[in-house]
Amino acid sequence: MKTANLPLAGIKVLEMGTLIAGPFSTRILAEFGAEVIKVELPNSGDPLRKWRVLHNGTSLWWYVQSRNKKCITVDVRTEEGLEVIKGLLKECDVFVENFRPGTIAKWGLTHEVLQEINPNLIVSHISGFGQTGPYADRAGFGSVGEAMGGLRYLTGYPDRPPVRVGVSIGDSVASLYSVIGILMALYHRDVRNGGGQEIDVALYEAIFSLMESLVPEYDKKGVIRERTGSTFPGIVPTNVYRTKDEKYIVLAANGDKIFQRLLKVMGRDDLVGDERYLTNDGRVQHQDFIESMIEDWVGQNQLKECLDQLNENAIPAGTIYNAEDIVNDPHYQARDMIVEMEHEEIGRMKVPGIVPKLSKTPGQIKWLGAKIGEHNLEVLKEIGLTDEMIEDMSKRGVI
Repeated sequence: MKTANLPLAGIKVLEMGTLIAGPFSTRILAEFGAEVIKVELPNSGDPLRKWRVLHNGTSLWWYVQSRNKKCITVDVRTEEGLEVIKGLLKECDVFVENFRPGTIAKWGLTHEVLQEINPNLIVSHISGFGQTGPYADRAGFGSVGEAMGGLRYLTGYPDRPPVRVGVSIGDSVASLYSVIGILMALYHRDVRNGGGQEIDVALYEAIFSLMESLVPEYDKKGVIRERTGSTFPGIVPTNVYRTKDEKYIVLAANGDKIFQRLLKVMGRDDLVGDERYLTNDGRVQHQDFIESMIEDWVGQNQLKECLDQLNENAIPAGTIYNAEDIVNDPHYQARDMIVEMEHEEIGRMKVPGIVPKLSKTPGQIKWLGAKIGEHNLEVLKEIGLTDEMIEDMSKRGVI
């Protein structure tokens, strides 16, 4: 596949971000053809290079998060480094950063300076609490955004402290909103001749946007949604159940017609058509009975037996996958969601595929995460720096 066929081919992006929120945003842009230039500090680089499981001193996460990106090192805190960044921004369509509000302005990249450099530049700011408001200056990681956004309060069991989801969901959701904002801003600029603009993504707001009817329920009925473990409040039945072979199945029969089919599968034809269970609001009134009935049926069957019967009757159900299950699953493989790539330092490695899938212009994995400063010469010479200038600046720690 040629890069020119990708939907974002010709779009140039400068990333000055670390860890997850900014870099995940630009990773998606890079997968669909944007030329992403990732800026790191000389020597140290993005802290993500040392997060979680390392292989030969580099995080395996790094190779996925930074795939398709050109990695350069520039110390923007120096006068010369700032000029390099300005030179790059003149040629860019998009600038993504995820530092605390005011940080890039302290380095010299104020709103006014960015406007002067490139009035058509789209700037995506990702931060814990947004660029304005009383909390704007606070440090904010995804975990804090998940807490303030309402997710942590709802996660876990009612008799235990709140827990976290096993991934950095706050950062990742904020990244997705950054991508959405960038695409809308590009459309406004290029189709409607609207020029550049700034995008303000707050981690807590990204999570808050997922909180369904939490606010109107509180506002009109005084209801505060609470932790409910594996059940879903006000929607019955949807839960996790243990099978005869002591495995777990997720079963969601909360659709009215689906629940009627489930009753037949469980051999409870006597309850089919019973007015108490025909609609969700009725089932909610009898949740304990329904849950007990399903638990008994699931507990009398092996996992495979449950899945076969449920799938044959179009009742949503599935097993709870771990990493091994995912990698070996034929459906993942058939949809290219497990892709094997070659890297000169680690050899062949399986990595996640690309989402979403476009029929005419699907995304592409061109290479895995680069070494620190790997693309310095290529990128910096494009903005007029000579080999001698680059070597001199490198010796002085500017790049």
